[in-house]
Amino acid sequence: MRAVIQRVSTAKVQVGQEVTGAINNGFLVYLGVEKDDKKEDLDYILDKTINLRVFEDDNGKMNLSIKEVGGSVLAVSQFTLCGDCRRGRRPSFSNAADLDKAEDFYNRYIEELRNRGIHVETGIFRAHMYVESINDGPVTILLDSKRTF
Repeated sequence: MRAVIQRVSTAKVQVGQEVTGAINNGFLVYLGVEKDDKKEDLDYILDKTINLRVFEDDNGKMNLSIKEVGGSVLAVSQFTLCGDCRRGRRPSFSNAADLDKAEDFYNRYIEELRNRGIHVETGIFRAHMYVESINDGPVTILLDSKRTF
């Protein structure tokens, strides 16, 4: 699994004219599921999302997690994170999970965050979405459950 986590002061996702999710103070998380992902991959991304210490403490140091600051998550599925651009100019998406698996992992990610007390808003799986955000910092973290970077 891959995730791009952005610390945001505000973020929203819109499908057509409808806002399907909006948050203040938290993470905008783009989530990509690969075909060989397992529960351990999901657990890794969940643990990192919950415990990343990228919010400032009273001394201005990035030392607090999303849970410690009472932040929210806006989760957006994004299969393009699984794209391979090493050859040619057109990304290959052959490593992306099939739709059923990707949707299952995306929903499990959301459910597990909620089970751990984090408020989660979402986009709509497979929809064409418009995402707006104000990146706070800016702070952007790239995660890969295979630890390739």
